[in-house]
Amino acid sequence: MQSMFGLGFSYVGVIFLVMLFVPNIIWTKNKPEGYEESSKKENKFLLALERIGEVMACSIVAIADCNVRIHSIWLGWLMLAALLMILYEGYWICYFNSPKILADMYSSFAGFPVAGASLPVVALLFLGIYACSLWIIVTSLILGIGHVGIHLAHRKEALGNAKGNGDKKPKKNKVFRIVKGVLVALMAILILELTVVIGVRNVNRIRCFIDTSKGIDEETYVEINGQSQFITIRGRDKNALVLLYLHGGPCSPDSFYAFSFTNELIDDYVVVCWDQRGCGRTYVNNDDKDNQTVSFDQALMDLNALADYLRETFGQDKIIILGHSYGSVLGSRFAYDHPEKVAAFIGIGQYVNAATALKYEYEDAFSKAMAAGDDVTALKKAYETFLQDKTLENSTAVSDLAAPYHPAPRAKNLILAALASPTLSTQDITWYANMTSYEAFLKYAGSLMDYLMGVDLRASQPSYEVPVFFVSGDCDYNCAWEDVADYAKMLGAKCDLIQGCGHNVHYDDPKAFAAIVKENLKSIERK
Repeated sequence: MQSMFGLGFSYVGVIFLVMLFVPNIIWTKNKPEGYEESSKKENKFLLALERIGEVMACSIVAIADCNVRIHSIWLGWLMLAALLMILYEGYWICYFNSPKILADMYSSFAGFPVAGASLPVVALLFLGIYACSLWIIVTSLILGIGHVGIHLAHRKEALGNAKGNGDKKPKKNKVFRIVKGVLVALMAILILELTVVIGVRNVNRIRCFIDTSKGIDEETYVEINGQSQFITIRGRDKNALVLLYLHGGPCSPDSFYAFSFTNELIDDYVVVCWDQRGCGRTYVNNDDKDNQTVSFDQALMDLNALADYLRETFGQDKIIILGHSYGSVLGSRFAYDHPEKVAAFIGIGQYVNAATALKYEYEDAFSKAMAAGDDVTALKKAYETFLQDKTLENSTAVSDLAAPYHPAPRAKNLILAALASPTLSTQDITWYANMTSYEAFLKYAGSLMDYLMGVDLRASQPSYEVPVFFVSGDCDYNCAWEDVADYAKMLGAKCDLIQGCGHNVHYDDPKAFAAIVKENLKSIERK
């Protein structure tokens, strides 16, 4: 993030203002007949709003978020704003080639009434949506009320004069008026919804702000084993312990909305989020579009290279690993293999073993179904099929039937968190657009899912040489919390449960999660 409010020089803002002011400067020598007398009747309140809006509009030259950002999901709004400003120039060309009477000055153009006012005001509104700037949106509204209001009053006067001279205003087709009204209403609803999203996004941007004179706030790509891989680095103290977060899935990167929980950690740690090989911005930025290089062994090698990069960059012998779901398998294995590089490991919704987790999931769902008097035939048959053939498909069939019995009342909507993210980009959307079906998911993550089905941490990692902690939601049956608690007991490790939360416990209750993390890590010192 460039600054708390996206401040900085904007060449787009300069271009916008040049396109706005140059025709108006030329207009001062080409005013319509009768304008001076008519302007004396202008509403003082509307005139004040117009002047305030004009002054506020000049601020766009200092809002860097107005500049072209190719991967912005809002880019289409900038293109629309540019189109409207081109139409605005067209309006002026028509005016300068007209008889230059009041009716010409306040005429419609390209379907826009009083185009000399409405076109730049709507363009400014669209520019504000593109920049996700409430300031610019509010500016456009203030300018619009004043500028368009004055033009409408002049237009009414001009049309009155035209009628007095015997000219008749052509009647518009009724169907056209209805269609136009519906389209305008739909656009207004869309803009209102976007304004709400932008408002939340602006609040999140402020919440995410980091003073980089003391801390660090970066989005960057790091060369890792032949690929340029995406990471974010955020912390209010650049000298704090490094905490590397490994997302789950597999292939479900969340770096663009991880602020939802990492904001509770960045006061105490330098938090690094990573779009792993074969997903997210890392996938989009590289040529391996079929994920031919993706495997668990490769993920371990990539993690090792990234850990070395962070250790060297921040001058720390060891870093903390925080892994969620699939990321907990990757992180725990790395902690087991490289205790010399890991200060501590924290598993979130820890994956232990597919069969034992499914057993807990099935038994709990079966018990609740029986208590509710529900038919358990399908559930029982699905589990028996899994016991006979422990495949991913058979496991998924059991989970689908068990899921209705395992709601997490405090589960957060992560789609809303993503939409309100200050850093959501077209690259993030491009990746998730690839994952619109189960078949597509297996295309990209199939090899990792096959690996997961064979994981048994009780056998492969019966102990660790580093401190290990676990955090789960007590409604988590994606990776059954009982399975995690049982594994923690075997290790003699601490397992914390947060009430009412599901598999994404760190998002469901970020404050409680962060408090647990800080408590567990308070004895870990930088080395």
